[in-house]
Amino acid sequence: MSDSSTDTRTDSADPVLSLRGVTVRFPGVTALADVDFDLRAGEIHGLVGENGAGKSSLIKILTGVYQATEGEVHYLGEQVSFATPGDAQDAGIATIYQEVDLVPLMTVAQNLFIGRAPRTRWHTIDFTAMNERAKDVLADFGIPVDPTTPLQRLGLGVQQMVAIARSVSQDARAVIMDEPTSSLEAAEVDTLFEVIRRLHDRDVAILFVSHRLDELFRICDQVTVLRDGHLVHSGPLDELDRGGLVAKMLGRELVGKQTQQRDHDPDDHDDRPPMLEVSGLTRMPTLDHVDLQVRPGEVLGLAGLLGAGRSETARAIMGIDTIDEGTVTIDGQPLRTGRPRRAVAAGVALLPEDRRSEGIIPDLSIRENIALAALPQLSKAGVVSESAVDDLVDSFMQRLDVKASGPDQKVRELSGGNQQKVMLARWLCVEPRVMIMDEPTRGIDVGAKVEIRELIDELAEQGLAIVLISSELDEVVEESDRVVVLRDGEVAGRLEGERVTEDELMQVLASGGDEQ
Repeated sequence: MSDSSTDTRTDSADPVLSLRGVTVRFPGVTALADVDFDLRAGEIHGLVGENGAGKSSLIKILTGVYQATEGEVHYLGEQVSFATPGDAQDAGIATIYQEVDLVPLMTVAQNLFIGRAPRTRWHTIDFTAMNERAKDVLADFGIPVDPTTPLQRLGLGVQQMVAIARSVSQDARAVIMDEPTSSLEAAEVDTLFEVIRRLHDRDVAILFVSHRLDELFRICDQVTVLRDGHLVHSGPLDELDRGGLVAKMLGRELVGKQTQQRDHDPDDHDDRPPMLEVSGLTRMPTLDHVDLQVRPGEVLGLAGLLGAGRSETARAIMGIDTIDEGTVTIDGQPLRTGRPRRAVAAGVALLPEDRRSEGIIPDLSIRENIALAALPQLSKAGVVSESAVDDLVDSFMQRLDVKASGPDQKVRELSGGNQQKVMLARWLCVEPRVMIMDEPTRGIDVGAKVEIRELIDELAEQGLAIVLISSELDEVVEESDRVVVLRDGEVAGRLEGERVTEDELMQVLASGGDEQ
């Protein structure tokens, strides 16, 4: 049962989708506990909660990925039990996930019409008709790309818009959007919201999951809050302000850590030689003579709009991408770029932007994921000390407060915030000197963001040189000692001291600024 703070909503319209008393249990974990939920036609319904609150489990129940341990699922007034996500999709429930689930080697048009491509009278794919239909879909969604372009040539934000277009162009009765804006620029978010409003006008039921409170208040009319697998609130969003919504999500009043600037003095680092120094880093056409320095105990913010070259800079430093020219120096020693193992050996660690494809190994356990980078240090004559692995994993799970049933739980079963902690633990156990964090709080809830930011502070105090890449301006400003702003692969500006403000950062992003 939901707790005493639960608000119920009455509405004459029958729900398109509903849960009644749904419970989902895994060994040692209850993901959902006796949850009731309604999603009605023509409703834009926000779903929020901390990582581990049960949001993903609720979505997976609605879409046939999981089956309820107890309770019932109703669709269009009838009790259903979708055996697979395909069954749910065939019934008219479209789902858009945070990570793009398209086929990179196929064209945009082929991705739009996977499984439903038009056919000729000889039963072969009618590519001409498919490309023409794709043009209409892309135009309707404001996506300015050629439908014959291979998807892998497009940026992540455009790929996400293609995924959205594919899902909602199938005449769905209900559309579930799980963090759909996480890879989108502001203009693309505006386009998506126009699409959502059109779906709303056509009486499509929309479930919108986002950790960005401004998006929730901008687009949603209803909101449901989960906490620790329980329903704690469901009702009109305009009955809550932001503080009230956050309080329901956390079960406590949020104390100002997430809006408080890190207590630091740039002068503390000025007399130290750089731990990381990058000079003239070039990889055309994405990077053009990027220079930056980070000293021990310092957090350098790397800011810029989507496509500015932030992740490309991180990948070049790490040796994932080769460079045309430039140098990388670690603690005064030149780093031979082009091989990630050289960077790791020199003490550089990278928390990647896309944790699903470049970070975690989802089918391995927490234990295996954390110990992966430290295996050479934990083995003698090729034999790994199991007790040393256990001690290491247990210590980092406690240090980072990884919420799981135990070290043998599969990483894919964890919430996004706990997956992020597992990746951090993997790199921290090899004691790096430079930590590059690319979007460390993307797609995680408010409470987990606070924990990650506290960890950034702790690591800086321990003397690590940290490069923080983030799309959220407040995060860059609040956590950074200095900020380097990129634009079109070049350094557009540098902010230090009292100039590290959102206003200054916005001005540089908008105008290019003057390097200082």
